Amino acid sequence: MTNRAPEKTQDAQDAQDAPGTPAGPVASRGRVRRRGERGPAASAALHLGLLAAVLVAVFPPFWLLVTSFKPRNEAFSLDLVKDFTTENYTHVLGETAFLTWFGNSVLVVTLTVILGVFIAATTGYALSRFRFPGMRPLLWTLLITQMFPVAVLIVPLYNLMAKFQLLNQPIGLVITYLTIAVPFCAWMMKGFFDTIPVSIDESGRVDGLSPFGTFWRLVLPLAKPGIAVTGFYSFVTAWAEVAYASAFMTGEDELTLARGLQTFVNQYTQDWGSMTAAAVLIAVPAALVFGFAQRYLISGMTAGAVKS
Repeated sequence: MTNRAPEKTQDAQDAQDAPGTPAGPVASRGRVRRRGERGPAASAALHLGLLAAVLVAVFPPFWLLVTSFKPRNEAFSLDLVKDFTTENYTHVLGETAFLTWFGNSVLVVTLTVILGVFIAATTGYALSRFRFPGMRPLLWTLLITQMFPVAVLIVPLYNLMAKFQLLNQPIGLVITYLTIAVPFCAWMMKGFFDTIPVSIDESGRVDGLSPFGTFWRLVLPLAKPGIAVTGFYSFVTAWAEVAYASAFMTGEDELTLARGLQTFVNQYTQDWGSMTAAAVLIAVPAALVFGFAQRYLISGMTAGAVKS
């Protein structure tokens, strides 16, 4: 007489076959954590780390703003503003050459952005659409130029500017900033133009457009995110640069904003109140430009990075 194992009931069989249902002792220990899922302790540590990073990033500009509204004798005080004053801003705007420096910076930045965007866009389009001898060495040259630090390039650029009598001239700074911005922006624009179908160029040629007409009327309007990134990078390069401006510009009426800040705090004077007020005024245009261009920045940088 053979012993037969007890048959499983239908409910037990369904419970065993149900997907994602732990069996036996595993069920008593609660929900099984999926692979890659963070536990409560890891999530809390992550959020605390992000909060600390935000505080580290926000505290310097916040304290700069607070210090700009303090009297000059309280610049190093750890207290918040006790005696609120706008004396620093009044002094900077009315008793210094700040507005002249601002005009010089606007002129340099405007020329740098316009010329930088045009040169980078045309260069990137040519590298994306045409094949010509020396194309690959040119691409490598655009990358290699980004490897040289500023300290290495100041002396040869200074000699060139002196030879062509461009020292203490805004156009000299514009040319210098173009040597910084154009190589990187051209490589990035090439990657962005690679994402635009070549069929658009072909349709333009069928309609009788020249290569430049195709670029200007058909392709360039589709490259707004890339143009925004290029323009923003050129703006930041020219607006916040100090080393070249300090070496090439000497007359007080020819200084840019970044160079003019050094007149407030140097080996002879330490006017931290005016320094912080001027820094806040310089940061406002940069914040406005970033706010205007931010909707294009992510898509433009992503497209350029993926294809290049």
